[in-house]
Amino acid sequence: MSKAAELAKMGEVLTNSQVGGRRNMVINGAMQVAQRATSETGLGASAKYSTLDRFKMNFANTAGRLTMTQTADGPSGFKNCLKLACTTADTSIAAGEIASIQTRFEGQDLQQIKKGTVDAETITVSFYVKGNASATYTCELYDNDNSRHIGQEFSVTTSWTRVVLTFVADTSGALDDDNANSFQINWNLHAGSTYTGGTFSSNTWNTTANQRIGDNQTSFFDSTDRTFFITGVQMEIGSQATPFEHRSYAEELSLCERYFEVIFDASKTTGDFSSYYPYAALGHGYKSDQINSMWFFKTHKRIAGGTFACVSSSSNYSYKNHSSAKANSVIATATQNIEIDRMLTYLSTSSVTEQSGWTLFLLNSACRATLDTEL
Repeated sequence: MSKAAELAKMGEVLTNSQVGGRRNMVINGAMQVAQRATSETGLGASAKYSTLDRFKMNFANTAGRLTMTQTADGPSGFKNCLKLACTTADTSIAAGEIASIQTRFEGQDLQQIKKGTVDAETITVSFYVKGNASATYTCELYDNDNSRHIGQEFSVTTSWTRVVLTFVADTSGALDDDNANSFQINWNLHAGSTYTGGTFSSNTWNTTANQRIGDNQTSFFDSTDRTFFITGVQMEIGSQATPFEHRSYAEELSLCERYFEVIFDASKTTGDFSSYYPYAALGHGYKSDQINSMWFFKTHKRIAGGTFACVSSSSNYSYKNHSSAKANSVIATATQNIEIDRMLTYLSTSSVTEQSGWTLFLLNSACRATLDTEL
């Protein structure tokens, strides 16, 4: 950034009263947190959150497949990045195909951009990218509440470069003030004519689907040599990109846990699973064939309910007390038992004394449970 640009941004920040405040609206932009996994292969059949928290892979109708990895290959100032590597090419592109990286926002977290009002703010998105070869892709802001979108092309080279894209304000279509998916940044990497068939107007808000992708778009699935790396993602108010706002790992993890939390993971405990089994919770005999446990989350979740997942195999878990042990393959719950701050789980068994006390032990390193309340 030139000295003149720095001075211009300083004046803008002072005007917008952002001194000392959080500028970056993106969570996990430095790609530090990967609670689900650090790598997953064979992605492309359906949309899903895979590795890096808050970054979703969106796919439709493509035969292309890729591997997504958290990789320690970032530019100066960044240890980690998100890497995509094409493993199955798709050069016969049908109309409805698309592949993109998304990060999503609750409407209540973006009221400061004043979208849909006469005071709507200009938005600047910046990020670092590189790839195996030169390429052109489209970065898009998508208003999910009003089906409005705006995009700009960006270039990728074999070296890390910082892309800065300033998007004009949108005075149409206010964002809902709620906890649902109101807004997205999409990095569109592959698309068919449903999205490319019209005339692309760069940096212009519109509602026509076939004008969403740039005219010079590269297909990520054009070759199994294709790679794409990204990190340092920032979205901020104003027309100037400031230096990336780094946050501690602990803060990023806490922000991510609103949407996805590892309840327990035996592979990360100090237990040796022979002389010492790690414990996970206290329980009580609810009735003669059921032991209940209450779990309190590390942070309030986006919604009550969500998707609870527990690794299940024979004799993973055991409730024990001074006189007996009750083994089972899975810890279960019901959606109505998941609140935003706590969850009730149960283990079905037999010969339980009501109101008796129990401790839940994890019998092997495979024991893992998660809760997903993602957008």
